[in-house]
Amino acid sequence: MGEGQRYQLGTIGALSLSVVSSVSIVICNKALISTLGFTFATTLTSWHLLVTFCSLHIALWMKWFEHKPFDPRAVMGFGILNGTSIGLLNLSLGFNSVGFYQMTKLAIIPCTVLLEILFFRKIFSRNIQLSLVVLLLGVGIATVTDLQLNVLGSILSLLAVVTTCVAQIMTNTIQKKFKVSSTQLLYQSCPYQAITLFVTGPFVDGFLTNQNVYAFNYTPQVLAFIVLSCLISVAVNFSTFLVIGKTSPVTYQVLGHLKTCLVLAFGYVLLRDPFSWRNILGILIAMVGMILYSYYCTAESQQKVTAAEATQLSQAKESESDPLLSVENGGGILTDDGVTRAPGWNLNKDLQA
Repeated sequence: MGEGQRYQLGTIGALSLSVVSSVSIVICNKALISTLGFTFATTLTSWHLLVTFCSLHIALWMKWFEHKPFDPRAVMGFGILNGTSIGLLNLSLGFNSVGFYQMTKLAIIPCTVLLEILFFRKIFSRNIQLSLVVLLLGVGIATVTDLQLNVLGSILSLLAVVTTCVAQIMTNTIQKKFKVSSTQLLYQSCPYQAITLFVTGPFVDGFLTNQNVYAFNYTPQVLAFIVLSCLISVAVNFSTFLVIGKTSPVTYQVLGHLKTCLVLAFGYVLLRDPFSWRNILGILIAMVGMILYSYYCTAESQQKVTAAEATQLSQAKESESDPLLSVENGGGILTDDGVTRAPGWNLNKDLQA
């Protein structure tokens, strides 16, 4: 199996793990929050990150991956930013209607595209842009119901969108710049994310729910769902960094909207949530957008690979046909006395001249 095939299989595996783990944790948390009344989402996320860090520390001890320290300021800044973006998203949900919160999540893709164009000079083809528009339109039809605006909620939503976009772009660029794996980056940034949310989580949750997370009645059933949620979160956090590192922040957001559609479908099938023709239409349109995005991304990637191979082949042919290039590249002719001479270079003839 070639390197390209292994990379493709690794990417498919990362995408599959992300979808399965994310849908599973949403269903688990929905039961925890809606059925059992544990509404402390920010604090729960801090516990997720603490369990993820402990799991990775055990994996490091078992030598499943190598610890690779790099710029501590970059790690700390990235970890705090990631934790802040999660807190802001939760605040955005608390201060806005569900419809406006869904619009906030939809705004992450256009914002990410804009930031990558402005600061990284990344080019998105018209086909990619069109597929993203179709995707966002479908998800919008399926999820956005009411739109109630208020100043504080709008500001929090704007901050949540910007911090989320920057954090996801940094997830990709840090892995490439410092040549670290998704596991190495997650292991080093997890403590900063966890501490940020562990400190601010009870205040954010208390502000949103008017309840104290530490005064909650932790029944065995609640504890069982919390433990299950934390265990699933290890796969969610790992796959998030893996997907962004192997693909791009935009692709990760597209995958996130696929999860939204799947959650809606599972909610209807398993939990008998209300479902309308508008939901069905939106999901179908969103699926068309995702298929188009996947098709165009794959086609453009293959074009780039083909162009790179053609360039290398052309350079190799030029090197073989040009004697001067052969000399520069160390090529030559082996003479009877064992001395290598460049093709077309007659030493006696040069001396006679």
